[in-house]
Amino acid sequence: MATSSTGLTPVGHSNAADGMAALQGWYNTTTGTWDSTGWWNSANALETVIDYTARTGLTTYSESISNTFDVNSKTNFLNEYYDDEGWWAISWIKAYDLTGDSRYLDMAKTIFTDMVGGWDDTCNGGIWWSKDRNYKNAIPNELFLVVAARLHLRTPGDGGSGSYLDWARREWDWFNASGMINGENLVNDGLTADCRNNGRTTWSYNQGVILGGLVDLYKATNDAALLDKAKAIANAAIASSDLVNSDGILVEPCETRETRDCGADAPQFKGIFIKYLDYLYQNTGEASYRDFILKNARSIWANARNDSNQLGLHWAGPFDLADASRHSSAMDAINAAVQLEGVS
Repeated sequence: MATSSTGLTPVGHSNAADGMAALQGWYNTTTGTWDSTGWWNSANALETVIDYTARTGLTTYSESISNTFDVNSKTNFLNEYYDDEGWWAISWIKAYDLTGDSRYLDMAKTIFTDMVGGWDDTCNGGIWWSKDRNYKNAIPNELFLVVAARLHLRTPGDGGSGSYLDWARREWDWFNASGMINGENLVNDGLTADCRNNGRTTWSYNQGVILGGLVDLYKATNDAALLDKAKAIANAAIASSDLVNSDGILVEPCETRETRDCGADAPQFKGIFIKYLDYLYQNTGEASYRDFILKNARSIWANARNDSNQLGLHWAGPFDLADASRHSSAMDAINAAVQLEGVS
């Protein structure tokens, strides 16, 4: 394969296939989740499998989709964290899109109903992070927006008070007024007890999920201002020295700290940003987003991969260690790039 002008080789279908085979090495058919990572991370690994299947048309891993559902559906994918629930709802909506199996869409609706229970008047609205109700923050509310808008788009006749569309509108109106989007158009982590922007880390995934919510609400309303806001956030993220290194490669803020310790959650974040940036690209055609995705995917395959085709945390390199969180996150970039390579 020819070398690109960036000096990195384009990512091909065979690379994606090798990467997916490595990811599925962690899949546990008994638990229906991915070993080496957590519950919410497994929802994202499932989404990675669904995206690969949808984009390639290959059914190699289709059984893991239905198996994950069958093994875990007795809990309705609910727990004490509204953001965890949102990840699963999004994956089941995508599973419905892929298969047409209505039980997946019904599950997403069941999950969303539980998420609605997290909404109250504290800080004038929004859902809580957890059922302990001790923190109102960005990620559960971004997920709530995505799920509401996507359920609306898949529910004929949805409208009126209490509808999915109504919830999506309410969520965005609240989020946009909450102050969590700072003056640089980056999303901070959450709100203080007195309902102000807490100034905490602008994690990559908080710049990503919101893009999907805005695109989907635009699809529902045809309000072009929503796409403009999505592009403003995306542009701010890829221009941020806290999120992108001097070579144009995405980094999580924790990667540049002295300890370089990103814990169990943050290794998942960058892939989430990339898949929603790709979604924004698919709906705007903004070439800078395509170029950013391709550069990152090529760097991952060249610099963050071991001899077993497992992908690490540091997308600019070097490879650190392998687990299903790091790997599925990086695969989100690989999956996006395979579809984009060759697009002028």
